[in-house]
Amino acid sequence: MNGLSGMEKFSHLEDKIYLTIELVKKLREDNERLEGEVARLRTELSHAAAGEGIGGEKVNELLSEREAIQAKVEAMLDALTEIDPEIAAAVAV
Repeated sequence: MNGLSGMEKFSHLEDKIYLTIELVKKLREDNERLEGEVARLRTELSHAAAGEGIGGEKVNELLSEREAIQAKVEAMLDALTEIDPEIAAAVAV
């Protein structure tokens, strides 16, 4: 850089400043885009969490129904085993 004139040095500095300005603009655009994406993902997450609560309740309800049906089937099988010894042998297997 020692061999450069004052005007060449100034031009070089000017180029660097414009490149820096372009870089800052690009970074700001990227930042705005990413902030929008973060907001969208937060919204999706909150909706998913709310839906999970409802789904979790439904799963618990279905598990309770399953247990009630299983208890009724076991009671019916116990009643059948008292009536027919062959059924008792089949259930025991």
